[in-house]
Amino acid sequence: MTVGWPARLSFGAVGVRPMGRRDARAWVEVRRANEQWLRPWEASLAGSDNVDWRERHTAATYRQLLVRHRAGVRDGTQLPFGIYVGERFAGQVTVGEIVHGALCSGSAGYWIDHRFAGHGVVPVALALIADHVFTAAGLHRIEANVRPENVASLAVVEKLGFTNEGLRRRYLAIDGAWRDHLSFSLLVDDFPGGVLTHLVSRYPQLTAGIAEEAAVIARNG
Repeated sequence: MTVGWPARLSFGAVGVRPMGRRDARAWVEVRRANEQWLRPWEASLAGSDNVDWRERHTAATYRQLLVRHRAGVRDGTQLPFGIYVGERFAGQVTVGEIVHGALCSGSAGYWIDHRFAGHGVVPVALALIADHVFTAAGLHRIEANVRPENVASLAVVEKLGFTNEGLRRRYLAIDGAWRDHLSFSLLVDDFPGGVLTHLVSRYPQLTAGIAEEAAVIARNG
């Protein structure tokens, strides 16, 4: 089993853990409800651009996702987490492209249900995972690549103190075209007290209210 896996981490109402078969229905419902929110930032997988969004998000495709995640965990290249607010599924954070040895790095990708956007859920989830991979998984560096137009995603890396390393031209195929991305990095020694501790100290109001605000949204839908 991959070092640092499985893991369950939490702060207030926000938790991250491995996704399982029981999450299939919630994953399908959330993904289908967030088409307009997520589609502009989705990778253009071969053969997927002309497939209806609902057909791309079924119980069968979720099972295929789990198979890929578990294969990545077994070969040590991936740590895939679901984001939960209370017991409600709210999104995903995956640290993929993990390489050990001299590089000792991984690449973080994330998405969130639009109903939880702007409430600090993703920054907290990613901070929890960053601290975990820097300690239990032994990584030295986390990278995040974000389209310059993706204001919401840029806010996440800014809150967590990622360093902007510059532009990657036509880096990924997103929403049907090759898109430029800004590359950000976070190193294990950037915040010796921990990434979550840094986030809490920098944004005390955001993190103090996250348990209540997120829990209310989870209850009320």
